[in-house]
Amino acid sequence: MKPREDERTISVPGARGRIVVVADTHSAPHPRARELVAREAPVHILHAGDIGDLSVVDALAEIAPTTAVRGNIDARTPGLPDVVRLHVHDGDRSLLEILLLHIAVTGPRLRPDAVALARATGASLVVCGHSHVPFVGSDRGLVTFNPGSIGPRRFHLPILFGVIDVTPETIRLEHVDCETGERWLPP
Repeated sequence: MKPREDERTISVPGARGRIVVVADTHSAPHPRARELVAREAPVHILHAGDIGDLSVVDALAEIAPTTAVRGNIDARTPGLPDVVRLHVHDGDRSLLEILLLHIAVTGPRLRPDAVALARATGASLVVCGHSHVPFVGSDRGLVTFNPGSIGPRRFHLPILFGVIDVTPETIRLEHVDCETGERWLPP
């Protein structure tokens, strides 16, 4: 079956904006997640799948417009696309092309199907979830960003979400720890 694809536009007023990325909520976001996501004052929120109960997306949409994709636990959820291409612009110019999907990596490498889809859609940033492992990397000319998970802890992994800061000059990718509220870097 062909994946259901969608296309969206994110407008960044004044050419500077913040996009928050969450994933793998599994119906139970960390208790501080809403407060910390709102503190970032995002222009948009992306959910990279494994949502669980759709009330999670509704709660995020109260903070900022929210785009979500289907994760492997969301297989029976109607209406969710499997893949979304996002055009980030400031009205006059394109700032970033993002490909949002749930499963895109095997270890630190992009899967061939994700590479082909990113190239076909003109994306330079692939945003994914699934592994619960926070990750920023580059593979085959594409940047990959996994925000980690704000859902129940898996193994020893931190509970995090991602932040994409967009300006005409730079794109900055960071993680925020839901337990401390601070920017997170790997140990």
